[in-house]
Amino acid sequence: MADRLLKVAAYARISTDKDDQANSLESQKRYFADYILTQQDWTLTEVYFDEGISGTQSKNRAGFQSMIASALSGGIDLILTKEVCRFARNTVDTLTFTRRLKERGVGVIFTIDHIDTREPDGELRLTIMACLAQEESRKTSERVKWGQKRRMEQGVVFGRDLLGYTVQNGTLTVNEAEAPIVRSIFHKYTDEGKGTHVIARELTEAGIQTKRISRWSNTTILRILRNEKYIGDLCQKKTITPDFLTHAKKYNHGEEEQVYCTDHHEPIISRELWNRTQKELLRRCPAKEQKTRYSSRYWCSGKIRCAICGSCYISRTKKRKDGTYYHAWRCRCNAIQDSTARCTNRSIQERCLLSCVGCCITLLLPEPAALQKELQAELKQLEACHKPTDRQRPAHLPQEEISRLQEKKRRAVDLMLEGLISKKELQKQICWYDEKIEAAIQNIQTEKTGASNDNETPAAEICEKINVPDACEEIFARLANGAEGCERICQEVLEYIVIHPGYLVDVRLKGVPFMIRLTVKSSGRTTQFHTQITEAACLPLCRAKDTSE
Repeated sequence: MADRLLKVAAYARISTDKDDQANSLESQKRYFADYILTQQDWTLTEVYFDEGISGTQSKNRAGFQSMIASALSGGIDLILTKEVCRFARNTVDTLTFTRRLKERGVGVIFTIDHIDTREPDGELRLTIMACLAQEESRKTSERVKWGQKRRMEQGVVFGRDLLGYTVQNGTLTVNEAEAPIVRSIFHKYTDEGKGTHVIARELTEAGIQTKRISRWSNTTILRILRNEKYIGDLCQKKTITPDFLTHAKKYNHGEEEQVYCTDHHEPIISRELWNRTQKELLRRCPAKEQKTRYSSRYWCSGKIRCAICGSCYISRTKKRKDGTYYHAWRCRCNAIQDSTARCTNRSIQERCLLSCVGCCITLLLPEPAALQKELQAELKQLEACHKPTDRQRPAHLPQEEISRLQEKKRRAVDLMLEGLISKKELQKQICWYDEKIEAAIQNIQTEKTGASNDNETPAAEICEKINVPDACEEIFARLANGAEGCERICQEVLEYIVIHPGYLVDVRLKGVPFMIRLTVKSSGRTTQFHTQITEAACLPLCRAKDTSE
């Protein structure tokens, strides 16, 4: 290679912008330029650099990656760097990249360490120095962790701003513009009994912006309700970095001791409200061993099984280019990105599932005319058994309802005084409570006179006047087509569904001692959807269980 000039590149890296002048980026550039000028058969192509980035990982260093790509494509013959620790602080990365470069005829020279990978003993000496560089990085990481924990114990806050607070110089300060939003979330959940999905929707409709994410969600609301910072306490080391090479964070589940400071800063909510909120969270979201079998977010959540791998199907929604949404269910092994196992079973549309369950319901129900007679007979029997006398008439307890509404009126006034709602909203809310109280008072008067029972028309007679067959035909058609609004019916009667390859669906309904296998063919989108049941057959329950395992 002496008959031509070697294309030489240099690589410089500084891990922080606080390095002294001797190790600064400009000094390293001048150093390499002077070094290359001393060689007659060398020509400098470019100085690649990364600033303020750790050397333990290569994927985040754009300058390093660009240099490697150029060398592998033939644009560089030789690479210069001062020390092994500048090239990388990861032994595996150091040996991997130098070997790849050597295969393409590209050498790496570490000028201060006097290592040339083109020499026979170059890799041996490089391995020793790379191990030392990695060990130094590990020691630095341990020293930083130790120092951070000591500062946490002193009350210094490590983290970023959150809703209601600003973090500056390790101190939490209340953000007066955002604090009312936090109080409103706690009051809505604990005092008004609203769910996290409802609160998220109300905040979105009110045009209130989130702190960092794009939109409000139930997960965001739950994090706020469980964040101890809002009562003035501080818990740190909730997440840890167990590997200094990858810098990947994970939740601290007891691997390291957390640092908890009570009454650390100014609270936004009272401790009494916080305690009531945590009790309410525990009541609505019990421990894992106490949770019900299925989630209730969707009508078939947790009830769809894969016949191939046995996993549950989970919901996936996708927005099309025309603005419509595609709602389907996929096997958990295929839907989760980091899943190692992959399943060959296909996904299935939401409305296709509704059609399958609706078809099974219509197959098992009697004819509409027979259904009307059965309903009339049952209603007459119920009226005869449960018709209340004056002594047996149930206490409606409207007085307790009035007391509860009056208490809510007082709470609404408190919310207005705290600035959580406007005066106009208060007046509107009080008018609504007054209407409810007036209706409760009328119920008391009605129960005393018994007028409502004197003029009551028996339910069986009403059923005779209604054309049940026509109504049933309409309901059956909606169920068979998977129309919107049928989810509640399907949720009540569905036990579980098993999805097989080849458009086979097994449906098990509650109280039915067998399964129904359907051969399904679906086409069209949300606005033009059609499901064709080409075959339906009953399966023994024991056989159905075998297919789902």
